[in-house]
Amino acid sequence: MTKRPLSVAYISYLFIAAGVVGLVYHATEFNTQVPFDYEHAWVLFVRLLAIVGGVYTLRGANWARWLLLAWIAYHVYLSAFHAVSEVMVHAALMGVVAYVLFRPQASAYFRGVRSH
Repeated sequence: MTKRPLSVAYISYLFIAAGVVGLVYHATEFNTQVPFDYEHAWVLFVRLLAIVGGVYTLRGANWARWLLLAWIAYHVYLSAFHAVSEVMVHAALMGVVAYVLFRPQASAYFRGVRSH
């Protein structure tokens, strides 16, 4: 297996951190006095996906890099309902994530091929 590119590690840790921070932040929004709130459960699930994707990207799982790209694409979609600046920031971040996770060195890492 090839050595993990440092940029892949940075992206992975960024998603893990975003997932953990979001999970902690949104977990405080649950109210046990009202019926089960599926919207909050969905938000927590999406944050958990960021953590899972980040961990498995560190481990070299090819499906995990696709999960992280889908995760940020979902956020680009969500930001379309907010300010234009949010769409631009999320789209730029998606471009960086796609570049880092799908460039040749990263692809070799995810395939487990030794690069020269």
